[in-house]
Amino acid sequence: MKAAVHRRYGPPELVKVRAVDEPRPGPHELLIRIRCSSVNRTDVGFLRGKPFLTRFFSGLVRPRHTALGCEFAGVVEAVGDSVSRFAVGDRVFGYDDSRWGGHAEYKVIAHDAAVATVPADITDEQAAASTEGAHYALMVLRAAGVRAGSRVLVHGATGAIGSAAVQLLKDAGAYVVATSNTRHVSLVASLGPDRVIDWEREEFTACGEHFDVVLDAVGKSSFGACRRLLVRRGVYVSTDLGPMAQNPFLALVGPLFKRAGARRVLFPIPSRDQAMIEFLRDRLASGAFSPLIDRVYPLDEIVAAFEYVETGEKTGNVLVRVS
Repeated sequence: MKAAVHRRYGPPELVKVRAVDEPRPGPHELLIRIRCSSVNRTDVGFLRGKPFLTRFFSGLVRPRHTALGCEFAGVVEAVGDSVSRFAVGDRVFGYDDSRWGGHAEYKVIAHDAAVATVPADITDEQAAASTEGAHYALMVLRAAGVRAGSRVLVHGATGAIGSAAVQLLKDAGAYVVATSNTRHVSLVASLGPDRVIDWEREEFTACGEHFDVVLDAVGKSSFGACRRLLVRRGVYVSTDLGPMAQNPFLALVGPLFKRAGARRVLFPIPSRDQAMIEFLRDRLASGAFSPLIDRVYPLDEIVAAFEYVETGEKTGNVLVRVS
């Protein structure tokens, strides 16, 4: 089979499309013929091996998993003897940042992992773009205790995480203010927030409102800059380590200085399971969530996809059509 592989850490040009052995499913696994995957910030980080912390999961010196692609959509090609939940021919999608393999024609995944069937009216592209950013957004919102009536600011609503967060928040009944650059104000408004702030023309930290949660979905602010936006006991959450990797540290030491009304930083650890994918499946099926798609590249042009994602200019998701 064909796969886009890298055998050492570094820039996108290290990724080569090569012939590799096709995997075989174990008794509790599915063999999936991949139709579509994505290239995202997670893939770029594991390709570069940066921040260095990622190497404790991917291999200190060389990558353990040479074909990246943590989210995917495809068709079940074969099932293990102990699998009853899925059948050959099922259209499926999912998220796998432990074995990866979305950038290949075939991959295997456990039948009880983060994989689910694709809703009937959802395309391969929509399904493949609906897990990486959305699962980070969902994890953050749940950790922050967002519920109906919560007031949330999403900084950076044009990315995969931010655009998913806005939609999931509105589906949960929250009041949402989203930030955007000038070029994409109309696009962000179409996601349904109550207010859009053009951060190129207005300082969002001076917006005149206060929030239960501030979510920095692009890692371009700080707790110090956003603290004044938070109500008593308000929460700042970022998908990035922050300046000088301060966010995990602030999240750890915050409880040591706990006092009435204190504002705090959360830095939740990502997790994924089948319940999470099924939740996103239901949101896709209902129309409450529809991932933004920027560009679609063929597998043979995957280097260009990585290079584009590294520019930081993508809007929503960048996809790779595998087969």
